[in-house]
Amino acid sequence: MAKIIKINHVTLIVDQLETAAAFYENELGLEVIPAFVFDYPTAFFKINEDQQLHLTEWEDAKSFRGHVCVTIDDFNTFYWRAKSLGIIDITPWGKVRQLPDGAMQLFVRDPSNNLVEISSPPGYAIDPTIFEDDLYEAGLYVSGRNDFRGYKSENATLYHGK
Repeated sequence: MAKIIKINHVTLIVDQLETAAAFYENELGLEVIPAFVFDYPTAFFKINEDQQLHLTEWEDAKSFRGHVCVTIDDFNTFYWRAKSLGIIDITPWGKVRQLPDGAMQLFVRDPSNNLVEISSPPGYAIDPTIFEDDLYEAGLYVSGRNDFRGYKSENATLYHGK
């Protein structure tokens, strides 16, 4: 059986390519890279040496909870900037939280309403005033569904070293 070895790219559907591209370039610091010459609006971005984000403009329906998660190098600065812009979305997954592995997480919507999870690496030095802010809540998100199916562990992490 073939095995996935890495994520090459994630494609997000956007309503207005230029506005969405400006968000990923200016707010998340992604580098624009050449895209193939498709006959529809698209923009490619370099995340790192192995991964890309692709934006493409369509009038497709959007997901409410589905998301892409990216790790950033300066969670504190991003948190305060996102809060000042009013783009932190607590509706689908709750407030800003620190996960059991120490990573922070928050969710924002891009200009096309795609949900993006912003994460810090475990061990990142979090600004202590974030823990006092009204958008922070301790503990994992609780849906109230009480359906515990799936593969779970008390020592789960979003980060798996090489």
